[in-house]
Amino acid sequence: MNGKLSLFLKKNLHTTMIQQQEIAIGPFRKGIHSIDRLIINTFENLPQTGLLHIFVKHTSAGIMLNENADPDVLTDIDLLLKRLAPEGDTQYRHTLEGLDDMPAHFKSLVAGSSVTIPITNHKLNLGTWQGIHFCEFRNHGGLRKLVCTLYA
Repeated sequence: MNGKLSLFLKKNLHTTMIQQQEIAIGPFRKGIHSIDRLIINTFENLPQTGLLHIFVKHTSAGIMLNENADPDVLTDIDLLLKRLAPEGDTQYRHTLEGLDDMPAHFKSLVAGSSVTIPITNHKLNLGTWQGIHFCEFRNHGGLRKLVCTLYA
């Protein structure tokens, strides 16, 4: 390797660090729950810059970024989801796991199974009113697992 290329590489390449934690949360009652503090406490120190990816390992739960100032927003989101996928609809074919299971799968699809959040100045770079919310869509979901991956 010539000297100029070697010097360029030393100045312009940085090492990417990846940390991953799988955490168990809950059990939560059915609904939408703020988990900001739990996520922040998962890692000792956040890097200067990076990304945090959070993945829910369940098909009947979800995760979302949304309003964290007015709890009425989350109540209304829950109401809208219940209207979109009511429990006990006689047209559902997937019913072996309970009347709440098929609606929970649909609500998980709507909410999503992962979020990615930028990190700036060692903090999650969320908007003023944004928070991280775990969505439990089952009546008795039990312990749930999240995979939190930090890229720096």
